[in-house]
Amino acid sequence: MNQATQQAKQDTQPAPELRILKTGNCPSLSGKSKLTYHIGCTSEFEIQFRVFSNTGSGFFSNEWVSLNSILGVFDESNCIISFVLHKLYKGKSLNNSGFLMAVLKNEGLVIPSADSRSYQRNDVGKFMAEIKVLIEQPVDQIAEVKPKKSLPSNKTVSGKSA
Repeated sequence: MNQATQQAKQDTQPAPELRILKTGNCPSLSGKSKLTYHIGCTSEFEIQFRVFSNTGSGFFSNEWVSLNSILGVFDESNCIISFVLHKLYKGKSLNNSGFLMAVLKNEGLVIPSADSRSYQRNDVGKFMAEIKVLIEQPVDQIAEVKPKKSLPSNKTVSGKSA
């Protein structure tokens, strides 16, 4: 495992003083579901991303991944496809990398290349300018609580009516 990959894995650790700056929505790359994501920053102003929810049935991890580790992976890759982001996650779902790529596309950090299956890095200047404005705002966003799935009234739990 090279040094950038080791650093990328360390960068996926949740930050103890993470502040959510933005909650966004975007379609998945397939267009079959809608994702909700968070952009946050640490007390050292390191930008972090996480997928928060998915309207489809695809599993994913809501681990935080740093922008620095994402850009590091892009620097290592000749061809930017969602799978190159897979190594940033501890979780094993292949959806993680595809969902993160959808978020990065929505935020303008990647744009489709001539080959419709790959992407190219876009200038991060506009994104960072928007993030700087959010960092300077005194209000913290609060992650909404994911609704728990309830059982229909005719189902039973442990032999008792729900």
